[in-house]
Amino acid sequence: MSDTPVKQQSTAAFYGQAVASFAVAMAATAIGIARLDAGAWVRGFLTIAVLYLVTSAFTLAKVIRDRQEAGQIVSRVDQARLEKLLAEHDPFEKL
Repeated sequence: MSDTPVKQQSTAAFYGQAVASFAVAMAATAIGIARLDAGAWVRGFLTIAVLYLVTSAFTLAKVIRDRQEAGQIVSRVDQARLEKLLAEHDPFEKL
């Protein structure tokens, strides 16, 4: 059985870019809502809607990631079983 670790998919630069992009988008949305020429109820509604959208997006991303990781674990278990069977098989053994 191999002990190869699962590779990290993203680099530190990609992670930093994603965090910076998220921060800029949230700041721009917050500034846009704050400067909107509308009543407090409209701004409050838009703020809650944006926060709900962000939490829903994080939840969706987590669910997708969890499904992908579960698939990788099943694949690794199947690969380990196959390697064990191949290691135990003796092709010269008489039937």
